[in-house]
Amino acid sequence: MKVPLSWLRDFVEITLTPEELAYKLTFAGLEVEDLTYVGLAPADSRVDGLPPEKSGGGKAPAGAGPKAKGLAWDPAKLVVAAILEVMPHPNADRLTLLRLDDGSGREQVVLTGAPNLFEFKGQGPLATPLKAAYAREGSILYDGHKPGQALMTLKRAKIRGVDSYSMVCSEKELGISEEHEGIILLPGDAPVGKPLAEYMGDVVFEVKINPNMARDANILGLAREVAALTGRPLKTPDYTVHATGPSIAGQLKLELHNPELNPRFTAALIKGVTPAPSPYEVQRRLRLAGVRPINNIVDATNYVMLEIGQPLHAFDYDVLARRAAGGTPTIITRLPAAGETLTTLDGVERQLDADTILVCDTHGALSLGGVMGGRESEVSDTTTNVLLEGAAWEYINIRKTVKRQNLPSEAAYRFSRGVHPAMTERGVRRGIEYMRQWAGGAVAQGLVDEVARPAPTVVVDLPLNEVERVLGLPLPPAEIARILEALEFKVEAEPESLRVTVPDHRLDIGTGVVGRADLIEEIARIYGYERIPETQLADRLPPQRGNRALALEERTRDLLVTAGLQEVVTYSLTAPQRERKLLPPSAPADDQPYLTLENPVVSDRVVMRHTVLAGVLDVAALNARHHERLALFEIGPIYRVGENEERLPDEQKRLALVLTGPREPAAWQGGDHTPMDFFDLKGVIEALAGGLPLKGVSFATPEAEALHPSYTPGRTARLLLDGQPAGWLGELHPLVRAQYDLGSQAVLAADLNLDRLLAQVDERYKVTPVPEYPPVKEDLAVIVDEAVAAAAVRAALVAAAGNLLAGLVLFDVYRGAQIGTGKKSLAYRLTYQAADRTLTDAEAAKVRGRIVKRLQEELGATIRS
Repeated sequence: MKVPLSWLRDFVEITLTPEELAYKLTFAGLEVEDLTYVGLAPADSRVDGLPPEKSGGGKAPAGAGPKAKGLAWDPAKLVVAAILEVMPHPNADRLTLLRLDDGSGREQVVLTGAPNLFEFKGQGPLATPLKAAYAREGSILYDGHKPGQALMTLKRAKIRGVDSYSMVCSEKELGISEEHEGIILLPGDAPVGKPLAEYMGDVVFEVKINPNMARDANILGLAREVAALTGRPLKTPDYTVHATGPSIAGQLKLELHNPELNPRFTAALIKGVTPAPSPYEVQRRLRLAGVRPINNIVDATNYVMLEIGQPLHAFDYDVLARRAAGGTPTIITRLPAAGETLTTLDGVERQLDADTILVCDTHGALSLGGVMGGRESEVSDTTTNVLLEGAAWEYINIRKTVKRQNLPSEAAYRFSRGVHPAMTERGVRRGIEYMRQWAGGAVAQGLVDEVARPAPTVVVDLPLNEVERVLGLPLPPAEIARILEALEFKVEAEPESLRVTVPDHRLDIGTGVVGRADLIEEIARIYGYERIPETQLADRLPPQRGNRALALEERTRDLLVTAGLQEVVTYSLTAPQRERKLLPPSAPADDQPYLTLENPVVSDRVVMRHTVLAGVLDVAALNARHHERLALFEIGPIYRVGENEERLPDEQKRLALVLTGPREPAAWQGGDHTPMDFFDLKGVIEALAGGLPLKGVSFATPEAEALHPSYTPGRTARLLLDGQPAGWLGELHPLVRAQYDLGSQAVLAADLNLDRLLAQVDERYKVTPVPEYPPVKEDLAVIVDEAVAAAAVRAALVAAAGNLLAGLVLFDVYRGAQIGTGKKSLAYRLTYQAADRTLTDAEAAKVRGRIVKRLQEELGATIRS
């Protein structure tokens, strides 16, 4: 927000330099991002575009922040002058000669081409001289004919046969704005000969208004902060209206159909206005604040919005009366009818969403509430009667309207952050009085003011010890009360606390513990964050409680990283077509409904994801162009449409794994460079299960009709926990791999229900001590039918060996003529070990005998010699 210093001084006395004021505002949470000097000489010598001798002396406090820029007007060369006569140029129709008094005691003749002086040409001496900004020879100005701000020095020259050595200035030449079509015409009481810098020099602060400080998106709000920071009194605006017209009663009706969206609506009426340019001081302030002046009616609404923070809208009352067809104009705030449209001030016909709040009459829509007016009822040069509206709107609804209509505005900026309903009457009173002063006319007596939903008064009990506990600073109660009262809080002292009533211009102070925190933040801001000393924490530490779910999730990450995988993090937002790539083209699409965003930022991030694996495969596809080997995982939630009463989504934590490329990275020592396959992925999951640890883990080969379409048949398994499904793993289907452009080598992927996995982890589990006695090891090759799963062989081995089995590793699989067709040989290394003794050969042989017998009886196995 751009804040002219002269405007700020209307409400608070300021004795600080601009740099010192910027420093204080910034430390109070209102960062001053830029300082632009318009005519005044900066106190800081770091000024863009000026030599040091032109920029004044003095240094800002350390860390004051913004670098100053701007143009200092030389007080000896730039002054207020009176134009006594506008004479024709002897050799050019588009130029004029001005007879001018600059206060030096000698009349000057100045050449200009300003079009706003043509109407005075040839009239002889003016009955009422015009006041202008006059630059003498040698003045440093901005070039009005070059883009941007190019400095020039005013030198003597001959133009069309006439000497030119000085000039009357436009706003662009003085650095006020980009306006250069005509010269500045100052008020008639401007003192001739007074240095221009003293008369209208200014400084513009560019202040960053954070969302939680939207109350300060106006001059009065910032003045209130300055008053509190400097200890100066705040000058409250005068809301008196000089109403001399007949009562507004009977000239307007109000109906508020949606009080939850429009809690208050206030209107005033003025008749007999004359639209014209606003007084120059108003135009100058608006331009310095970044708003283009239009006319005295529209400027009054913008001026009040910038001054006290209440956006207003002016309707042509005669248009409303005509639309009422002889009846009393009735203002209605409501939601749109189906198919209703509105052409806004920018000339765009807008389709209206069902929850866009409108200002209407009985004939139809007039404006988008809190955002922009409609074209039909706007104020024009022929307007004579004006209805002025001030309203309060529900800020979330305004945000949605701005987003859907792509229609940001200054009014919407404020309403979408929250404007207190109490401001509507103040804004209307201030605005209608400005219209009377600047445009004439008679204000109707009274207001039409409908309060459909009164705003509650917020009262917070603030314990004094809580202030010290949070800030670590023992502030006296009187100082706490002084700070809060300077911000217009009402404070009542009680024995151990302060009872604080929140002023009715603020919506950001909560109740209860939240309200106490909000008030303590206000105290800290105004006292000065930089003044609060560093202290040791004096409060008792809260009890430390573990977060088992988070700890197990972190353990899962550690185990996977130990296994050689790298974690990735992908967006929770996606698009259905992105996840569709996870299925072959012939497979049916996911028929589960998606959670859809109402206001997506980009077209491919419009829904909440149903799978984590799709995002990891996207990452793998990008990295496969640069890396031969990939081993990735991600832990994250998926989102399903919930069926709970709160309509919250069902979130499930998933684990996705993707492996592709050689088994080991390239290295000078060599290594295994054969491509990874299903068993590498299975091994990672087994390592994870062992490290968590998990019980009841098994892998099942699905039947053909139950196969997951994302995986290759015959190279896929289902992970089971105690016989219940917990996810899929396997080699990605070639058609899916092609859709991700992952080349020809195998891609292994797993999609596991992490919530289910971690729920199986016991809080306590047994740890085996390091054995004291040596083990007995033997190799055993078992020949079984091809259809017998290795898991079945392993289960039989474990069951037969009992507690003496300390280790079991499958180290070889053989198929060949030596063992017969339809057979396979599985070679295991078995480790027997007892915790209390060294096993004898007889004991080991006895265990081996049990194993052989069980394998023969259960699986029809034979032992390979």
